[in-house]
Amino acid sequence: MAKSKKEIISIKSISKIYHLGDNVVKALDKASLSIYDNDFISIMGPSGSGKSTLMNIIGCLDVPTKGTYKFQNELISEMNDSQLANIRNEKIGFVFQTFNLLPKLNAVQNVEVPLIYSSLSRKERLERSKEALNIVGLADRMTHKPNELSGGQRQRVAIARALVNKPSIILADEPTGNLDSKSGEEILKFFDQLHKAGNTLIIVTHEKSVAKRAKRRVEIFDGKITLDE
Repeated sequence: MAKSKKEIISIKSISKIYHLGDNVVKALDKASLSIYDNDFISIMGPSGSGKSTLMNIIGCLDVPTKGTYKFQNELISEMNDSQLANIRNEKIGFVFQTFNLLPKLNAVQNVEVPLIYSSLSRKERLERSKEALNIVGLADRMTHKPNELSGGQRQRVAIARALVNKPSIILADEPTGNLDSKSGEEILKFFDQLHKAGNTLIIVTHEKSVAKRAKRRVEIFDGKITLDE
């Protein structure tokens, strides 16, 4: 890993411990990871390995029990709920396996959702949302609702929504998990394009074919990072 690249995320020796009755479960066990500008990383691991916990911590959806997490040199543990919400909304673009689109809104309205709490005017929000849909090749589907779109198109709307705030990283959780192989391949090709355009991508997956697309592979097992290459 070239040290000249700008570090976006610094995770040092983090653990996540859950108490389930008398049992103590270590979902993460002293995991360390640095993520740099324009990285394209896959995080792989079997079910129960801790990859979802790691993803939730990277995405500021959860906080570690021990260790330090810095996002753009700011210590996450010192932030309040409002500050964490701002990072999730403005700095991280989320792409989920199940798309998480609002069924009553059309494509451009779904993409606009993360901008609603911004200081942008309605006109600016609309322009930014249309621009994001153009990037994902859905200029002709802006007024379509999710049930009028294919699975691949719905995932593209979700990617446009992730891009609309021009985030520091895009965090994708099993982004091809609900798609047929052809649609999945189209989405992966699109991630390739996003990386070439300078975006920082983190894909959490259990599929080796998806992980191979990334430029850097991280594997996790029993809460420990076992590979980073």
